[in-house]
Amino acid sequence: MASIESVTLEVADPTAANHFYTAAFGLGTQVRLRASEAPTTGFRGFTLSLTVSQPATVSGLLGAALGAGATPLKPAAKSLWGYGGVVQAPDGTIVTVASSSKKDTSPATGQIDAIVLQFGVVDVAASKRFYVDRNLTVAKSYGRRYVEFDTGPVKLTLYRRRALAKVAGVSPDGTGSHRLVVGSDAGPFTDPDGFVWEAGSL
Repeated sequence: MASIESVTLEVADPTAANHFYTAAFGLGTQVRLRASEAPTTGFRGFTLSLTVSQPATVSGLLGAALGAGATPLKPAAKSLWGYGGVVQAPDGTIVTVASSSKKDTSPATGQIDAIVLQFGVVDVAASKRFYVDRNLTVAKSYGRRYVEFDTGPVKLTLYRRRALAKVAGVSPDGTGSHRLVVGSDAGPFTDPDGFVWEAGSL
């Protein structure tokens, strides 16, 4: 079974980006930063989703992100699946913070339970086949709409690009680099939608 050990965000200013992600989310070694000036515009085809235990933690992390310079895309709110909100980091990365719980059972902790990399792809079924051929294990699959893989420290999900952009609260239009590199024992390769994977360092 292939796993994802890290996600590297390519940013114009790694020092500033490190300050933001540390202040906002306290992210450790699973989210890394690398300098890049690769041209990119609009929606970059992915979001980084942080799953937490309860609404108070969602609100606390989103508040910290906004305080550190993030731009709000969707305010925290209840939905059919739980409670969550969306912000855009100063480097352009879209970050979702969500909980499946709609009620608080304890004070907010700031603890992130899971990191989920969400890809918006042209053809969910074709991308699913591509990844299965590279030893990624399917955990859930809903036809051509959604696929979730069991990839260890960082989970991977596939959506249609337009659907993911709608969830994020942005236009699906975008060009240029994804400014993202996935570190995995399945790599190196570039997938059908141009996402770059490299060999993990562990």
